[in-house]
Amino acid sequence: MAQHERYALIGTGSRAGMYIAAMSGTAFGAEHVAEVADLVAWCDVNPGRLDVYEREVVATGHPAPVRYAVDDLERMIIDERIDRVVITTPDFTHAEYVVRALRAGADVVVEKPLTIDAESVRRIGEAIAETGREVITTFNYRYSPRNSTLRQVIAGGRIGRVTSVHFEWALDTVHGADYFRRWHRQKANSGGLFIHKASHHFDLVNWWIDAAPVRVFASGGLRFYGAENAEARGLGERPSRGTGTSGDPFALDLAGDARMKELYLDQEHHDGYLRDRDVFDAGITIEDNLAALVDYDSGATLSYSLNAHAPWEGYRVTVNGTEGRAELEVVERGAVLIGDDGRVVVDPSMHPDASAVDDVRPHSERLVVQRHWEGAEVVPIPEGIGSHGGGDAFLLDHLFRRVTDDAPLGRVAGYADGVRAVSVGIAGNLSLETGRPVLVSELELGV
Repeated sequence: MAQHERYALIGTGSRAGMYIAAMSGTAFGAEHVAEVADLVAWCDVNPGRLDVYEREVVATGHPAPVRYAVDDLERMIIDERIDRVVITTPDFTHAEYVVRALRAGADVVVEKPLTIDAESVRRIGEAIAETGREVITTFNYRYSPRNSTLRQVIAGGRIGRVTSVHFEWALDTVHGADYFRRWHRQKANSGGLFIHKASHHFDLVNWWIDAAPVRVFASGGLRFYGAENAEARGLGERPSRGTGTSGDPFALDLAGDARMKELYLDQEHHDGYLRDRDVFDAGITIEDNLAALVDYDSGATLSYSLNAHAPWEGYRVTVNGTEGRAELEVVERGAVLIGDDGRVVVDPSMHPDASAVDDVRPHSERLVVQRHWEGAEVVPIPEGIGSHGGGDAFLLDHLFRRVTDDAPLGRVAGYADGVRAVSVGIAGNLSLETGRPVLVSELELGV
């Protein structure tokens, strides 16, 4: 049985809720996780969000974790005898908190991405070498049954040796737009979508084909969001934020969502953070269209594309091998519609025209394998539990129980996996800047 451990949490935004619920026994089969993990301390630059989560934890019958200031991270780890720290803060802060936690004597679990640039990767690597402690980057998409099933197909040799992968990811005008409303919109904060979002995707490819990226050539730009694009399309004067704005499909009204309101709108007075900025603001520095060619040490090549303003959300993956081909298509949301009240309808089933939409692109997932000189075969995909394609519950179970051997799937990600996932995006950003292919080795990331 796994050892019962003491945890601390840094950052209590919306993503932190999954970990808090797990350690409070309220979700994802977490009554078993609570047996091995005790959330005893936390910190956040915004005390209002701590207030929200504290009320929820206490309501479960658990004692409230002890509060600390972020500046007192080291004291928190020492005084509370912390075994492990979970970090769910903005990406640009990860390296600082990871390094400080390691040197104070705790292992670390950090939400993807590990960090946003090569220098920060090297700082973390040096701290690991110095302390001998563990850093895990969470890759919940590995645990989604559809992605695990594709891994089984490839690892089982059904399509032979992989020669190439094509991976297309479409973010719709709800999810995709959201990266242009908040702190992600500045590349200095997030590394852009090549780092923040695509590190998920690059990790999947690295894992699916069991290979390491060696060279990246990238292209992309800000072609839909931002002030210049709004002006070119004649969108006219824009509101500075979404809350209080009606009839605008790109506006996010924090007052209309109880969870967003209590975590963000009601807490703005603490730190001035606006969660609902206009996606057509000036000064956005990340790209909304990205493409990359990635060469692997196995000899395979990945062609990757991401679009952050699609009318539907999902992804298509094609894996070509010496003995056949595997094709995975996932529709996470078939359309984003406008309701009768002028508001965006995220769930199309609530819209009167939903039946026509769903007939064309219903929520679905399908994995097809076709070997040379054989007919196509649909491979069954098991059911999942929780969000991120049904993968979160399995991730949490492995994470808190410190599972290290997940043969034959190998879903447990180590530090090197976290580095390899961001290495493609870091090299991609450098390629965008220089216009040339970038060797991953020249980044000197240490893995």
